[in-house]
Amino acid sequence: MILPIVAYGHPTLKAVAQDITPDYPELEKLLSDMWETLAHSEGVGLAAPQVNKSIRLFIVDGNPFYPDYPDGKDFKQVFINAELLETFGDDVPFKEGCLSVPNIYEEVMRPDGIRIKYLDENFVEHVEEFTGIRARIIQHEYDHLEGHVHVDRIAPLRKVLLQSKLRDISEGKCDVDYRMIFPRKKKQHR
Repeated sequence: MILPIVAYGHPTLKAVAQDITPDYPELEKLLSDMWETLAHSEGVGLAAPQVNKSIRLFIVDGNPFYPDYPDGKDFKQVFINAELLETFGDDVPFKEGCLSVPNIYEEVMRPDGIRIKYLDENFVEHVEEFTGIRARIIQHEYDHLEGHVHVDRIAPLRKVLLQSKLRDISEGKCDVDYRMIFPRKKKQHR
């Protein structure tokens, strides 16, 4: 089932997400629905807070970045209860977008490498290092678990200039090809 994505300004996007255990209700269905939602919305990552679940879970699929970014190929993974252990390398600019902040692409500086601890969908623990586009996607989705969106990481003046567009998104005044929940959309009276 394709899930609606919460828009900028929704309280779930601002909350720090909670860890889950293997007995989390209907986790397998949630993962299946998130994969379907990600494919439908043509994104490269989706965090549970974006589908209105304040839990530490995100999925990534770097294939849409291939062939421009060869390390995106076959990068399809589940991250549960992720903990960013370390960042390394130079800060690299990249124009990021977000399904919760549609049609706004902004240059975000992020470290080129990360070391992260996480559980896979079978609750097997991993500690891995990622670089390049893989590290970029993970950091973007990890931010959602910490209550941040990509526009929180841009220059303050740039964010001020985007305020009217961000307000429009929260009010549902944006054009998207997927279902969304808008926190400030006015009810239409008949």
